[in-house]
Amino acid sequence: MDIFEKTKQDHLYKRAKKEGIYPYFHTLSSGQDTEVVMENRNTIMIGSNNYLGFTSEKRVIEAGIEALKKYGSGNSGSRFLNGTLDLHIELEEKLAKFLHKEKVMTFSTGFQSNLGIISAIVGRHDVILCDRENHASIYDACRLSFGEMFRFKHSDMADLEEKLKQIPSDKGILIVTDGVFSMSGEICKLPEIVNLAKKYGARVMVDDAHGLGVLGAHGRGTAEHFGLEDEVDIYMGTFSKSLASLGGYVASTEEVIDYVMHTSRPYIFSASMTPASVACALESLKMLEENPKRVQDLAEISKYMRDGLKKLGVKLIDSITPIIPIYVYDDEKAFVACKMLLERGVYVNPVVSPATPKGMALLRTSYTATHTKQQMDKAMKVIKEVLDILGVN
Repeated sequence: MDIFEKTKQDHLYKRAKKEGIYPYFHTLSSGQDTEVVMENRNTIMIGSNNYLGFTSEKRVIEAGIEALKKYGSGNSGSRFLNGTLDLHIELEEKLAKFLHKEKVMTFSTGFQSNLGIISAIVGRHDVILCDRENHASIYDACRLSFGEMFRFKHSDMADLEEKLKQIPSDKGILIVTDGVFSMSGEICKLPEIVNLAKKYGARVMVDDAHGLGVLGAHGRGTAEHFGLEDEVDIYMGTFSKSLASLGGYVASTEEVIDYVMHTSRPYIFSASMTPASVACALESLKMLEENPKRVQDLAEISKYMRDGLKKLGVKLIDSITPIIPIYVYDDEKAFVACKMLLERGVYVNPVVSPATPKGMALLRTSYTATHTKQQMDKAMKVIKEVLDILGVN
């Protein structure tokens, strides 16, 4: 059988292209902001992870330019060898201090961060317990590790405990969960997870990609939100969302980080974060520390949009995060909805199977601290109009 045979088969994306409802790879001719130019159309952007709005801040942009001038365009090697800049060290030290952890290591992408930490820390005699709705990078990291992976039902603490009971006492156990689930915007049940970890001798890792800059009085994320910063063993996060750059990080004890730095293949064999990316993340972190009110602004605009949609009769999952999913259930209907919304000047993300269960397709909307109420009023009006036309809700 030809290995390329699968490329010739019928796929949803092929049908969408034929029907003129293909929703991916839209081209922007402007920077990421609350409004963008997409496909030559002025568009309200409610499909971005630019939670704090730092991507368009002059300070952040200038920091990247200065780093580009001083260090050049790239590092031409991995952190393990020739690719470590003083900027990398500065970012790691300041982020560790911000997160109240002993040490931080940075990766070139957020996806790579999960691959790097989990594949290094989980060995042949270890077990990973993974929430069913965790990010795809966690699942790939579990596959890359030599440990055994068990999924527990989404945020189901009874199922998690039942699986913990079945693990032999001589096995190392890592419970991994998203802090804020990227599709639903729900917050994990961290207090219950921490209690179960203590009861069964497990360690806890939180993927806080969508928690940093979003939750907690200072934006430190899910653990700060619950007052459990000393109870989470490993934090993972990204710079591509609240910190307006590209890359990722892992925070833990010095002993754990040193071990991962010397054993993680995705870390050792990948080029380091580019100078401009490091500088932009560092400046964004400084701005977050100086102005934690951005986190409050984000919460307020998200609440405004959530409350407004509910008043219009749109069914939503209860949460406090800036991720607001709107279920349209059918995959092709999600594509049609995105096309209609974009034609009316609003961009959202389609999420279809297998990223969601079959029959649970959704429009993933997400918000930025610098969105205005006027923008939200227009967006919710357009969303309601499209949902009514499609007979959803």
